[in-house]
Amino acid sequence: MANRIGYEERKQVYSKALCTYGMENQLIIAIEEMDELTKEICKLFRGQQNTEAIAEEVADVTIMMEQIRYIFNINDEVSAMMDMKIERLQERIQEARSK
Repeated sequence: MANRIGYEERKQVYSKALCTYGMENQLIIAIEEMDELTKEICKLFRGQQNTEAIAEEVADVTIMMEQIRYIFNINDEVSAMMDMKIERLQERIQEARSK
Protein backbone atom coordinates (compact mmCIF):
# COMPACT_ATOMS: atom_id res chain seq x y z
CA MET A 1 0.00 0.00 0.00
CA ALA A 2 1.40 3.39 -0.96
CA ASN A 3 1.18 6.46 1.21
CA ARG A 4 -1.85 8.66 0.55
CA ILE A 5 0.24 11.74 1.33
CA GLY A 6 3.08 12.14 -1.17
CA TYR A 7 6.63 13.07 -0.28
CA GLU A 8 6.30 16.64 -1.58
CA GLU A 9 3.32 17.27 0.71
CA ARG A 10 5.15 15.62 3.63
CA LYS A 11 8.12 17.93 3.02
CA GLN A 12 5.79 20.92 3.34
CA VAL A 13 4.56 19.62 6.68
CA TYR A 14 8.15 18.97 7.81
CA SER A 15 9.09 22.52 6.88
CA LYS A 16 6.19 23.88 8.94
CA ALA A 17 7.14 21.64 11.87
CA LEU A 18 10.72 22.88 11.69
CA CYS A 19 9.59 26.51 11.63
CA THR A 20 7.06 25.95 14.42
CA TYR A 21 9.06 23.79 16.84
CA GLY A 22 12.69 24.30 15.81
CA MET A 23 15.41 21.88 14.82
CA GLU A 24 16.55 20.96 18.32
CA ASN A 25 13.05 20.01 19.44
CA GLN A 26 12.43 17.92 16.32
CA LEU A 27 15.71 16.06 16.83
CA ILE A 28 14.81 15.38 20.47
CA ILE A 29 11.45 14.03 19.34
CA ALA A 30 13.26 11.77 16.85
CA ILE A 31 15.33 10.33 19.71
CA GLU A 32 12.19 9.80 21.80
CA GLU A 33 10.39 8.04 18.95
CA MET A 34 13.34 5.70 18.37
CA ASP A 35 13.30 4.88 22.09
CA GLU A 36 9.58 4.10 21.97
CA LEU A 37 10.15 1.71 19.07
CA THR A 38 12.97 0.04 20.99
CA LYS A 39 10.64 -0.47 23.96
CA GLU A 40 7.93 -2.04 21.79
CA ILE A 41 10.42 -4.44 20.20
CA CYS A 42 11.65 -5.42 23.68
CA LYS A 43 8.05 -6.13 24.73
CA LEU A 44 7.75 -8.51 21.77
CA PHE A 45 10.72 -10.49 23.10
CA ARG A 46 8.98 -10.69 26.47
CA GLY A 47 6.01 -12.42 24.84
CA GLN A 48 3.61 -9.54 24.15
CA GLN A 49 1.78 -9.66 20.83
CA ASN A 50 2.14 -5.97 20.02
CA THR A 51 2.61 -5.78 16.28
CA GLU A 52 0.09 -2.93 16.04
CA ALA A 53 2.11 -0.89 18.54
CA ILE A 54 5.30 -1.73 16.64
CA ALA A 55 3.70 -0.58 13.38
CA GLU A 56 2.68 2.70 15.01
CA GLU A 57 6.19 3.30 16.35
CA VAL A 58 7.79 2.38 13.01
CA ALA A 59 5.52 5.01 11.41
CA ASP A 60 6.59 7.60 13.99
CA VAL A 61 10.28 6.78 13.53
CA THR A 62 9.95 6.83 9.74
CA ILE A 63 8.34 10.28 9.86
CA MET A 64 11.11 11.56 12.12
CA MET A 65 13.81 10.02 9.89
CA GLU A 66 12.27 11.80 6.91
CA GLN A 67 12.36 15.01 8.91
CA ILE A 68 16.05 14.50 9.69
CA ARG A 69 16.74 13.90 6.00
CA TYR A 70 14.87 17.14 5.28
CA ILE A 71 16.51 19.17 8.06
CA PHE A 72 20.05 18.29 6.95
CA ASN A 73 19.20 18.11 3.22
CA ILE A 74 20.71 14.63 2.99
CA ASN A 75 18.02 12.73 1.10
CA ASP A 76 20.26 11.81 -1.84
CA GLU A 77 23.16 10.84 0.42
CA VAL A 78 20.93 8.64 2.56
CA SER A 79 19.42 6.97 -0.51
CA ALA A 80 22.89 6.26 -1.91
CA MET A 81 24.09 4.83 1.41
CA MET A 82 20.98 2.69 1.68
CA ASP A 83 21.66 1.23 -1.75
CA MET A 84 25.27 0.51 -0.80
CA LYS A 85 24.29 -1.12 2.49
CA ILE A 86 21.52 -3.21 0.93
CA GLU A 87 23.96 -4.44 -1.71
CA ARG A 88 26.42 -5.32 1.06
CA LEU A 89 23.67 -7.18 2.92
CA GLN A 90 22.88 -9.14 -0.25
CA GLU A 91 26.53 -10.13 -0.51
CA ARG A 92 26.64 -11.21 3.13
CA ILE A 93 23.49 -13.29 2.70
CA GLN A 94 25.01 -14.99 -0.33
CA GLU A 95 28.20 -15.72 1.64
CA ALA A 96 26.23 -17.09 4.60
CA ARG A 97 24.15 -19.35 2.37
CA SER A 98 27.19 -20.73 0.58
CA LYS A 99 28.78 -21.95 3.81
